[in-house]
Amino acid sequence: MPVWRCVAVFSALLVAGCSHWAPASKEAVLAPNAQLRAEGIPPVPLATVERVARYTDFRGHGFLDWHPARNEMLVSHRPAGASLPQVFKLDAPMGALKPLISTSEPISSASYEPRAGEYIVFERAAGGSEVTQLFRFDEGTGQTVQLSDPTQRHNFEIWLHPQAGQASRLIHTSVPLDKTATGGSRATVNTQVWLLNPLLPEQRQLLAELPGGGWGVSSASHDNRQLALSHYRSANESEVWLMDISTGQKRQVLPAAGQAKAVHLAAGFSADDKSLFVVTDRAGEFRELQQLRLDTQTLSRLTGHIPWDVNGGDTSRDGRWLAVRANEDGLGTLRLFDTTTMKEVSLPELPNGSVGGVHFRPASQDLVFSVNGAGGPSQLYVLNPQSKSVTPWTKAEAAPGIDASQFARQRIVRWPSFDGLTISGLLTQPPAKFTGKRPVLINIHGGPEGQATFGFLGRMSYLVEEMGVAIIQPNVRGSSGYGKTFLTLDNGFKREDSVKDIGALLDWIATQPNLDPSRVLVMGGSYGGYMSLAVSTHYADRIAGAIDVVGISHFVTFLQNTESYRRDLRRVEYGDEREPAMRAHLEAISPLTNAHKIRKPLFVIQGRNDPRVPWTEAEQIVAKARANGTPVWYLLAENEGHGFQRKENADFQFYAMLEFMKMTLRLNTP
Repeated sequence: MPVWRCVAVFSALLVAGCSHWAPASKEAVLAPNAQLRAEGIPPVPLATVERVARYTDFRGHGFLDWHPARNEMLVSHRPAGASLPQVFKLDAPMGALKPLISTSEPISSASYEPRAGEYIVFERAAGGSEVTQLFRFDEGTGQTVQLSDPTQRHNFEIWLHPQAGQASRLIHTSVPLDKTATGGSRATVNTQVWLLNPLLPEQRQLLAELPGGGWGVSSASHDNRQLALSHYRSANESEVWLMDISTGQKRQVLPAAGQAKAVHLAAGFSADDKSLFVVTDRAGEFRELQQLRLDTQTLSRLTGHIPWDVNGGDTSRDGRWLAVRANEDGLGTLRLFDTTTMKEVSLPELPNGSVGGVHFRPASQDLVFSVNGAGGPSQLYVLNPQSKSVTPWTKAEAAPGIDASQFARQRIVRWPSFDGLTISGLLTQPPAKFTGKRPVLINIHGGPEGQATFGFLGRMSYLVEEMGVAIIQPNVRGSSGYGKTFLTLDNGFKREDSVKDIGALLDWIATQPNLDPSRVLVMGGSYGGYMSLAVSTHYADRIAGAIDVVGISHFVTFLQNTESYRRDLRRVEYGDEREPAMRAHLEAISPLTNAHKIRKPLFVIQGRNDPRVPWTEAEQIVAKARANGTPVWYLLAENEGHGFQRKENADFQFYAMLEFMKMTLRLNTP
């Protein structure tokens, strides 16, 4: 197959194409930029870009941090015309965003120095590699200083509490990279915990070296004597440890000796440091907030009345208020507790949508939270717990002529699977102007322990609003949010039971009067990419095609080539390929082994720098499927990793995907 690569110089809608991309009609086309390798993909008409471009420019706002003294926050936002989100400061509700940090690589977090906001520490990785490095940004000089060793991957964890007479210090963790290992792989990995003064990075202090990966630091005691650590072993098992900062010695506090394994995640210390808040599912199917008395090791249940997972929260600086985010059947909700009574208090009506992160402002009791709904991407609001007032701080932006508030809403649908288990998903139905049975896109989340949740569809709204495609986002067994038993139902030898859940969904679609079972396309990213490939091998006669985005094509090669700091965690989920019986099973169920069964068109999308699912997973399924005569489109981005983050790349991916959908779903749209 030919490989088309050409440098395109274009503005918003004006593209200089390459001669070999021009179709016979000499119609203007969108050429892939120099970082994209496009194989087997027909020319994308510029007319498609002109119709669709306004659906690619939704721009929300992500909260990064509160200023420690001023009523000001750091916000992540992609300004008009930019490729990636940049860092701004915002000092008034609905105020003007003031540019602060502009970068050519994505910034994953940013935080003010906690005493006076003297500087900002942020994380950044290059080319989608996820090799995050720490930097200090000085607003006064505009200078950026790298704080970390580039031969390792680093995670900013927490700031220690400001103490009189001491400079601000932070805790970060580091793990080694395979590219620095002999032979490009490591048999074992350790996690280092560091104490760092960002003004004197050369004097950083190693506190401890912990075995394996999966370690995170959630909080420090207010006297800065102890760190609360979480050790993630799998989606169903984690531990809470306490570490003495002065000695690096650690001790496990949950689960205690003799107690059953369960999820135990450390949150924050109480204001008197006598207790630790934890999130755990030890009391039932769902994760709830509990309070651990450190002297007696007794646990008190705080949110047992919420029959869903609690998956985030924050405590006000004075300890008076506790905000909790719950996941209620895929919808993020906000709950507020008065810690003097540990009783939940009522809240005013909140904006429509799914609540994201919650963060109290250090200098007051104000609580910022994000809302992501069908009507627009993330917008920030501030709640005052005393007055119960809710103030919008940002408003999502869209291209002229787009009113996202009128977009179709998601709703929950349920269907029985092969063994009688009920599976659910989110259905977005096209507007009534589209008559007759509608084509369907099944879009499967990653993880595997991810979850399809209520939220804004972004570019995908074009499929619903302008092409009349129904979108179903299934939560197959193994998805989070439905209890710890449901979460385990796809582990190890049960992997393909989740694929059968999609088979049952195809049965359900055939019973729906407004859905067309002869025009179904399956799509997924990461583990969802594996699912789309697996569906292609099991149900080739029932789908029109498949789109695999950064997906696993062979479990053994994936486990051998994923970064070493992730490998043991993935073995717990998928199975250990070093065990003969499991290796044989993984070989047998892998899409690459069964590629001869893929008979419908396939579109594979991959980032060259992906540390999770290496790009070789895409290369091998493309080669194998093509060798069997299957039509395969392939898009590889040289400057991306586990999914496309740069707007120009994500746009081209979407435009090409529309052309693929028009062909496979037999759509009559231009």
